[in-house]
Amino acid sequence: MGRLVLKGVSRKFNNSFAVNNVNLEVNEGEFLCLLGPSGCGKTTVLRLAAGLDTPSSGEIFLDDKKITGANRECGFVFQEYALFPWRTVRGNIEFGPEVKGMQKEEVKRLSQHYIDLVGLTGFENHFPHELSGGMKQRVGIARAYANNPKLLLMDEPFGALDAQTRNIMQGELLRIWEQEHISALFVTHSVDEAVYLADRVVVMSARPGTVKEMFEINLPRPRVRTSPEANELRNSILKSLGAEIKKLVPQV
Repeated sequence: MGRLVLKGVSRKFNNSFAVNNVNLEVNEGEFLCLLGPSGCGKTTVLRLAAGLDTPSSGEIFLDDKKITGANRECGFVFQEYALFPWRTVRGNIEFGPEVKGMQKEEVKRLSQHYIDLVGLTGFENHFPHELSGGMKQRVGIARAYANNPKLLLMDEPFGALDAQTRNIMQGELLRIWEQEHISALFVTHSVDEAVYLADRVVVMSARPGTVKEMFEINLPRPRVRTSPEANELRNSILKSLGAEIKKLVPQV
């Protein structure tokens, strides 16, 4: 499972809307990317889906169950690594299963599965300060998956990485997603990243954000970033996104 549905969702802060009348679906097992100008409410959509914030109007459902509070069936991966500095790689990954009260043997088996899956075998007992940025984000991804979520929410998780590491992590994320096949809602500012990762790309309008346009990415994986088909999709998405960014630029 893992089907997310937003119906007419708006979120108002003080006297202005961050997002307004958002209608969006993430299908079961789908990888969907959100693109939009800065400040259009992409992170707000993620927070609402996670139940970390409440809509001013509209409804949100995960597998037909209305989200009314913090949603433990979602896994969240942040741009900031947000790891516990006093816990090792294994300790960070095991935190969620421990809180759920799982048996110690099962917790250890589960953590080792995801340590191996994200390529951190041999680093189980390292602390966050001993890891590179890419390795820290691998821990964040493993920690999210270890909670057995129905939906993975990712807020620019590779935004702080250098270009080379970012490309590597995109490939690693797809490898893990194809094995686990959990629905994913991924926020990014990179059109290239969206075309490389997503089954669909949703372009949001300038603030207040709403769904402006959707693009189906019907390209086989693994994708060639520079293929004519990928370039054509990138150009179409850039045109749609650029029109919204222009709305934010003062006219001279």
